[in-house]
Parts: sequence; C-alpha cells; structure tokens
Amino acid sequence: MRALMIGLAASVLLAWPYFADAATDWTQAEKTAAALRDQALGGSLAYPLLSSLTSEIGPRLEGSDAEHRAALWGVAKLKALGFKNVHIESFPVNGWTRGKEEAAVIAPAPQRLFITALGNSAATPPEGIEAEIALFHTYADFLAQPPGSLAGKIAVVTQPMVRAQDGSGYGMINAMRTLGPLEAAKRGARAYMIRSLATGTLRSPHTGASLAAGIPAVALAAPDAEQLERLVALGGPVRVRLLSTPTVRPNATADTVIGDIPGRERPEEIVLIGGHLDSWDLGTGAIDDGAGVAITIAAAKLIADRPEPPRRTIRVALFGAEELNFSNVAYAKAHPAREQALHVIASECDFGAEPPYKIALPAGAVASPYGRALANVAAPLQIYLDPGPVRDGGADLEALVGVPMAELAQDGTHYFDYHHAPDDTLDKTDPRQLDKAVAAWAAFTYLAADSDVDFRAIAANAPLRGQGARP
Repeated sequence: MRALMIGLAASVLLAWPYFADAATDWTQAEKTAAALRDQALGGSLAYPLLSSLTSEIGPRLEGSDAEHRAALWGVAKLKALGFKNVHIESFPVNGWTRGKEEAAVIAPAPQRLFITALGNSAATPPEGIEAEIALFHTYADFLAQPPGSLAGKIAVVTQPMVRAQDGSGYGMINAMRTLGPLEAAKRGARAYMIRSLATGTLRSPHTGASLAAGIPAVALAAPDAEQLERLVALGGPVRVRLLSTPTVRPNATADTVIGDIPGRERPEEIVLIGGHLDSWDLGTGAIDDGAGVAITIAAAKLIADRPEPPRRTIRVALFGAEELNFSNVAYAKAHPAREQALHVIASECDFGAEPPYKIALPAGAVASPYGRALANVAAPLQIYLDPGPVRDGGADLEALVGVPMAELAQDGTHYFDYHHAPDDTLDKTDPRQLDKAVAAWAAFTYLAADSDVDFRAIAANAPLRGQGARP
C-alpha cells in the first residue's frame, strides 16, 4: 500500500506543472520559434506602433508632459493588444529642460556655431558668456591640463568618434561627454564644448547626458568643431559667445509602463524584454528608442497570439527616463530581490531600428539545447550566437542582481549618424528591417518563455574556459 501511495503521489507531481514540468521538446520548440520568425518577416506591428508613437506623441524628454502622455499611450496600446497587469510605475527625476541655445565665433572670423546643451548642463548667465577658447584635439590632451589652467576660458574638445558596427567607438569616447564637464570645472573653465559624439557629418549637434558640474556644457555639430580647429590653426586667440538656458523642474516624475503575457504553467517566472519610452527632445526618438519599444511589443504580441500562451510570463517594460540615467535603478527598486530571483532572463532593445547581427547569452547557454535551437532559428536571419558570455543586457537592467542577461546586438554602423540628434526621426527606419528585428526577438523570447531552461544553473556549471565560459 505504501509503495502504491508513493507511486500515485509521484504521478500527481509529474502531472502538476507547477511542481514538475516535463522536459522541453526542443524539436517542437524550434519549429514553433521558426514559425514565429517567418510570421514576423511577413509583417509585424512594429512599424505601425513606431509611427503612432513618434507621430502622436513626438519627442519624450524624461519627466516632461510628453513623456507622461507617452506612458498613457503605452498603457492604451498594451491593453488594446491584450496584455495583462498593465500599469505605470512612477519615480522621481530631476526634470532637466532645454532652454535657449546659441553660439557664435566673435573673433577672428564672426560666424554662427550649431550647438545643443548636454543633459544636466548648467545655464549661462542670461546675457551669455564670451571668452577665449582653449581647444584640445583629444580628450587625453584635455585631461593632461593641470587644475586651474583653464581659468576664464571655454574648454573645447574636438576628438572625433570612430564608426563601428558594435558601437564600440561610442563607448571609447563616452567619458568626454559624461565626465568632461566635471573635468573642465576642475580646471577652472567657464564652459565646456565638445564635438558631438556622432559618426555623421551633418551640421546637426547631438546631445546626451552629462554629470552636473555647475558650468554650461554643450555639443558642437561636427563641421563646427572642425571649423574651430581651423581657426585655431591660423594662430591668434579665438573668442566665442555662448548662451544656454536650461532649467530644472522641481518634483518631476517619470514613468515606466509594464505589461505581461501571463504564463500558462509558471506565471511567476518572468522573461523580461523591452525598450525605453523616453527620448531626447531634438528629434522624435524613432531609433532611440521608439524602435526598441515597437520591436519588443510586436514580438511579444506574436507569441501572445498563438493558440496557447507560453509556460512562463513574458513581461514587456517600457522604461522611463533612460536618457538621463534614472531608469537603471527604477525597475530594480520597484521589483526587489525576491522578484528578481524569478526573472528567468532579461534583455533590452536599445540600439536603433536595424536587426541584430549576433546574440550573446549567459555563460554556458550557447552550448545548451536552448542555444542550439536559437542558433538554428536565427541562422536564416544571418544572425550568429556569440561564443562568449553576454556582457550587457541594457542600461535599464544594470541594477538587477543575479538576473541572467542576453544581448541581441543590432547593427550600429549608421546608428550614431542620428543618435541624440534632430535627425532621429521616423524616416530613418525601414519597416522590413524592423520586421527582421521582431523575428529575432520573437524567437529568442519564445524559446526562453515556453521552456524549462534555467540560465542560472547553466552558468553555474559552465566551464571556466572555452565556448560560453564564464568571464
């Protein structure tokens, strides 16, 4: 009798998915993921969603009325598409807002300069600033100047950014924008100017976040930075006039929008994907990051439209205030460690409107059944799996602890032609390329959500060297 009872109990547990899920049928999972891929390639919701966001809302600076309207847009879209548990998670931000911005060479050859304030920059006096510039061709040369050596001058750094498919040129030079104002203030500069962190040659300045330093900080359009270089090379002082009047709104808030596709067997386990809803105010935020919002919503919707939902919950997060670096802790604060422990994997789509060219997974996952299935489905899209472990899942996920990450690395060859610039508009996107991105995200997400893959366990058992090894 006791043996019979034990046998019956074991049978119940095996039949009850919460306690013991049957092993994933990877052959069938791969077939389904391939079908989702092909369905996306035939047309997805990504472009209509992106057109709606950029046309009906436009630019969405963190904490602004437009950003709040974008959050309501996100709630309405997710609910209409059948997502569940749709809600807004608000959090405080500093409410930095751009004002007037003008610059010109006063001597030796008077002419207008095209500039834009960097995020968190201080304002000039109402009458502006006029001073001689101290120009440096590289950020390293600028940092070599001793404290106080730039007193009374406008520091100008004109180092150009290198174009790279993976965007590494941006990472190599990013400190010039983010930390440069602080370094200029240490050296006594009245203001700080940089050549835009951009690969394009249009006369459009590119903005971006910087750390507040108490002095005005602006970006020059690339042709204007080169013009200053030529004027300095002629000899004699170059004087510039600068007016920039940003302000900070007290008690500002930003919004993250959450929507779920509840899992049929393990609803407490979450596969987290998404993009950031806010954008800079110069363009309409089409490639940064309306595209990421549209791609991940469209991918999740494809999966939701299947006859049965996936085993695990798919969560789409439309993060608020990424551009000024507030969102990287907001989601983690709203979802503490006990919830994060139930996040199966997370990844953010935040690198434009082009499809991925490679996918990086947690340590050991490339060689797992999940990795093999994903590689097979991704191959027709001309996407390969990076043999090394993922390094970054996205800026909005940085504060999560112990959550496995993935990166669907998009082709960034031309991304920084438009990034943070007035040219970041809908016409820079191609519906067919968006659909290819949706195809990749749908396959990646479905295979994780409708399986029993445990990325934490795989990483813990990964070899220290070799394919998919831990870093």
